Amino acid sequence: MLELRNITAGYDTGTVLRDVSITVPDNAVVALLGPNGAGKTTLLRVASGLLKPRSGQILIDGEDVTNLKPHQLAKRGVCHVPEGRGIFPSLTVTDNIRLQAPPGNFKASLKKATSVFPRLGERANQVARTMSGGEQQMLALSYAYVGNPRVVLLDEVSMGLAPKIVEEIFAYLHDLSKSNISQLLVEQYVGQALQLADYVYILDRGRISFAGEPGEISEETIMNSYLGSLAS
Repeated sequence: MLELRNITAGYDTGTVLRDVSITVPDNAVVALLGPNGAGKTTLLRVASGLLKPRSGQILIDGEDVTNLKPHQLAKRGVCHVPEGRGIFPSLTVTDNIRLQAPPGNFKASLKKATSVFPRLGERANQVARTMSGGEQQMLALSYAYVGNPRVVLLDEVSMGLAPKIVEEIFAYLHDLSKSNISQLLVEQYVGQALQLADYVYILDRGRISFAGEPGEISEETIMNSYLGSLAS
C-alpha cells in the first residue's frame, strides 16, 4: 500500500538516505531497524511529507504522492507518531484528541481513544505536559485510532519509558496490528519489534543492508549492523 522507491534524501549538512526502497503492504507490520544515525527518522519524515526527497518516489496504492504536503498525506491515511511525544503539550488531553478527530466526529473519536487507553479518560481535562511520559505517549499513540489511518509511522515510541509501560505500548501495537492498520515501526527494542513484525528492513549508513522476514534474519546480522556501524 505504501511504497518508498529509490529514495535519496538529506539536509543542508549532507545526504542521509541513498537509494532506499521500502514497501509497507496492507495490514502488515514492517520493522525498520538500524543504529543511531542510520537515517531511520529521516525516512519516516520523507514518508509523511515532512521532508521532500532529492530523488525517488512515494507511492500509495501505486499512485505517486511524492509532491503532496503532510496534511494531504494524512488525508490519504498516513499517520506519523514522531520521536519525542508527538502531542500539543499546552493543551488538555481532550483538546489534543479534538484536533486529531475527523470533522464532526469528535465524540466518537474521544470514546475510541479512551477505550483503547482508559487512563486518557481519567486525564481528560489535564494539560498534556503535566502527565507522565508514558501517558503522553499513550496520547500520541491514540491518534492512530482517532484519525482512522491506513498506515502508522512509529518512531521510537518506547524511548525513555519504564519497562512496564513499554510492555503496555507493545500490547497496544499488537492490538493495532489486528485492526487493518499497517505499521512502519522504528524501535530500539529489537526483540519485541521482531516478534511483532511481518517484514524487516535494516538501514545502515543510509542504505538498506537487509530486507526479509523476521525468520530470515540472524542475530549475527543484527549485531553486525549495529556494532559494525559503531566500529566504523
